[in-house]
Amino acid sequence: MRIARFSSGGSDPRYGVVEGAPGEEEILVVSGDPLFTPLNPTGERVPLVDARLLAPVIPRSKVLGIGRNYVAHAEELGNEVPAEPLVFTVPNTSVAGPGDPLVIPAWAGEELHYEGELAVVIRRLCKDVPKERVAEVVYGYTVANDITARSLQGPDQQWWRAKGADGFTPLGPWIETDLDPADVRIETRVGTGEDLEVVQDGRTSLMVHDIASIVAHVSSAMTLLPGDVILTGTPAGVGPVRAGQRVEVEVEGIGVLSTTFTAPE
Repeated sequence: MRIARFSSGGSDPRYGVVEGAPGEEEILVVSGDPLFTPLNPTGERVPLVDARLLAPVIPRSKVLGIGRNYVAHAEELGNEVPAEPLVFTVPNTSVAGPGDPLVIPAWAGEELHYEGELAVVIRRLCKDVPKERVAEVVYGYTVANDITARSLQGPDQQWWRAKGADGFTPLGPWIETDLDPADVRIETRVGTGEDLEVVQDGRTSLMVHDIASIVAHVSSAMTLLPGDVILTGTPAGVGPVRAGQRVEVEVEGIGVLSTTFTAPE
């Protein structure tokens, strides 16, 4: 089931279930936030083409990222593969929606990188979750681009700015609740217009630490809340993005997340 957060015709953000074949999708509008209330269809249907998709979840608490979770990515940056999940936090203000443009901050320099990832959305309050019960606390999965100002990761030491700036965590296009994340393809494309080049092509089966291990590890130290998001790491192939380019991240079984980059005024 695909759960979208959207607006249409100037309305406030609403939620709905995306149904229908490609090119013919409609959003079956539901009342309330499905993370906190049972699905209750209102009967209204909105053609997907008439809706503006928003970030499918606005974390009320936190976004957590996992670094160096693919061997080839760790190697391409000259880093060791961590024995335990390498966890970092970014603020919820970094979240952006599908199609939202990102103005490249002047301080980001020439090394603003894309990082296509699978993201986990937490269903309920939980702590000390054993690996065999992680599926019980996962609401679903979405697509993420863990945008990183690479040249600032070292000098800042903390990644508060390199990964946590406004708009640096696009999510979307919706939450897929029925995905089996064990072995799905992650593909990132970069370019202008319709001329996009595949720059990342990996599979979640190549993760160093799988999703059950990640959630169990994180929840051993901190309480997870409904709507918390965990980014699960990026495959090899990261690189810079320039003003005027578009980055598409596609996760098999979910969909495509698109972000356009613009120069500061």
